Amino acid sequence: METPRIFVAEARFYDDIADALYASVEKEFEGKGYELKRYQVPGVFELPSAFSYAIRAMEMGAAGARYTGFISLGCVIRGETTHYDVVVDETSRALMDLSVKHNLAHGFGMITCENRDQALARAYRDQKDVGGKAARACLKMIELKKQLHLLPR
Repeated sequence: METPRIFVAEARFYDDIADALYASVEKEFEGKGYELKRYQVPGVFELPSAFSYAIRAMEMGAAGARYTGFISLGCVIRGETTHYDVVVDETSRALMDLSVKHNLAHGFGMITCENRDQALARAYRDQKDVGGKAARACLKMIELKKQLHLLPR
């Protein structure tokens, strides 16, 4: 039997924050029998496209493109313009739409905050642990899909 894979799309706009989020995801999946497949995109606005590509690859039966769960990681820090609102709203909505339409076991790990200090507090495992929370949400949604017989046991 093939090792179940988790599709992890991470926005790299803030490299240190992305690394902290991913480290927490790795720790959460440690020893649980899953293979993390890490894909990087420039910013959070590209996260839905990455999910869409993965879904399409699964539909096409592309080699190695079967994913049991999905995790989105990224950070948006409010600036001086309304760009923040557009990015956060559109990205969140697109990820939710993809998750519902395609029955994805999705852990949402996007930090939205006012400043860098808040972002760092949310990124690190020993503080708010957004990455760990996204990983745990993904695992719980995988379990729910199993209970509903949407995934092989």
